[in-house]
Amino acid sequence: MQEDLRLRHYTAEEAQPLVDQLVDIYLDAHANDGPLYNAERYRKQLAAHMPWPGWELVTATVDGDLVGYIYGFPLAPDTRWWDGIQEPVPAGFTEETGQRTFAVSELLVRRAWQRRGIARALHDELMSSRTEERATLLVRPDNVVALQAYKRWGWKGVTHLRPNWANAPAYLVLTRTRDCTAPTLPDATV
Repeated sequence: MQEDLRLRHYTAEEAQPLVDQLVDIYLDAHANDGPLYNAERYRKQLAAHMPWPGWELVTATVDGDLVGYIYGFPLAPDTRWWDGIQEPVPAGFTEETGQRTFAVSELLVRRAWQRRGIARALHDELMSSRTEERATLLVRPDNVVALQAYKRWGWKGVTHLRPNWANAPAYLVLTRTRDCTAPTLPDATV
């Protein structure tokens, strides 16, 4: 990892001026992932996520240039995050209180800066500041590099989920508790 790497936390209000840069990094990181990964859809995603109470962004800059970020938010009792989850799941798994689960929505690093420890630094910085009992994220099952990293970082596969939006892929649901353990079903491996 670079010695000049700087990590910074932002609220949604503080992050608003960064939206164009966040979209640029998203497009760069997903350059080869197909038409689903486009600026218009991602701007809508950010606009929908940023107003959630507790939304938090951590950015990584090197020599003043934004090279990556991670963001997420606590899941509210009326969350739609779990819509499309595939059974079986442990009893009560999708019940939320607003303080139970932190959802990591994106962890992105520009392609030119990948494999340098920046994603791990972003992950650890955000996760170390969270007080929820667990965290969750969704990852494409074909994203082997990400799956291997998440496994090393204490995440466990639980089940699959297909979001209820047009052309949504099926994702693997990963969780991580504050003590880095999670329930794992036999057919959902990381």
